[in-house]
Amino acid sequence: MNKKIIDFNLNQRSKKIPDLRAGDIVKITRKIKEGAKEISQTFEGIIIAIKGKQSSSPMITVRKVSHSVGVELILPVYSPSISKIVLVKRARVRRSKLYYIREKSAKSLKMKYKDLSKFAKIEEKKEEVKPEEIKEKPEQKETAEKK
Repeated sequence: MNKKIIDFNLNQRSKKIPDLRAGDIVKITRKIKEGAKEISQTFEGIIIAIKGKQSSSPMITVRKVSHSVGVELILPVYSPSISKIVLVKRARVRRSKLYYIREKSAKSLKMKYKDLSKFAKIEEKKEEVKPEEIKEKPEQKETAEKK
């Protein structure tokens, strides 16, 4: 019975999002309607909680400090108002809920981050190397040895 419910919930998800965890720094772009206008607004912050991970739309709590005031958003991940979620950095944390961050200052939170943009560039460079180029290199070494 539970397996059927989980499978149903996973099939209801409409768009692809990155694998999110507590401690990730994300950029969330969402559409906001003001009268007849539609504005896209980005919100960059740290994920402090994810609730309902197996449901059809998990909720994430994202926090940032803006002008020394803490701002939190609680958003359904698969909401139609969210246009995209970009994973910026990933921190190594030991808890699944980081509510203790609310009491700490931004400066005192020294987390070890992995910058994913650098990692993505390295992966792209690895993919650019063609198998034909790898085959040519040993042949060039053989001709150099003969000379």
